[in-house]
Amino acid sequence: MKTVFTTGEAAKICKVSQQTIIRCFDSGQLKGFRVPGSRFRRIPRDQLYSFMRDNGIPTDALDSGKRKLLIVDDDEDLVDLLVDHFERDGRFDVRSVNNGFGAGMLIKEFGPDLVILDVMLPDINGMEVCQLVRGDKTMDDVRIICISGMVEPERIQQLRDAGANDFMKKPFDVDVLSTRVCQLLEMESASAN
Repeated sequence: MKTVFTTGEAAKICKVSQQTIIRCFDSGQLKGFRVPGSRFRRIPRDQLYSFMRDNGIPTDALDSGKRKLLIVDDDEDLVDLLVDHFERDGRFDVRSVNNGFGAGMLIKEFGPDLVILDVMLPDINGMEVCQLVRGDKTMDDVRIICISGMVEPERIQQLRDAGANDFMKKPFDVDVLSTRVCQLLEMESASAN
């Protein structure tokens, strides 16, 4: 478990800008230390936890230290494969759901960092889920990777316009998906560990 954080890491955990963390550090609201011989700031876990608690910031991201991943697809075999893959990585808290309505509910309740979203769901399509997420300012930081067997360039552009950060055509290599997830979350890819 990580015990000391950079200002960038603290910003991601608190879901605020790095500048906000730096201002709080420099004003003394957020306790920490500077790396000797440099201007880099470091924040110990207990200080970050206290800061989050004192400012009403949910501490669940810090408690687990894991990034939250939501997988939305009606193909149960694919969902099982992806859940197993990301749980074995050890850095993700993974949930899954098999329809758009459930996705909308779980996105609000679970607060994922990233959603892997099938475009063709049985009830509402992935574009509507993207629009729902992008229509809520509290979910600006949620990253979305759409997956689908359809690949018309104009449909992919429509998904991007609706708020998708990335698109992958089915079938895909799970390791490639994993690399893209890590890139969007600014984490080291699993192969680098």
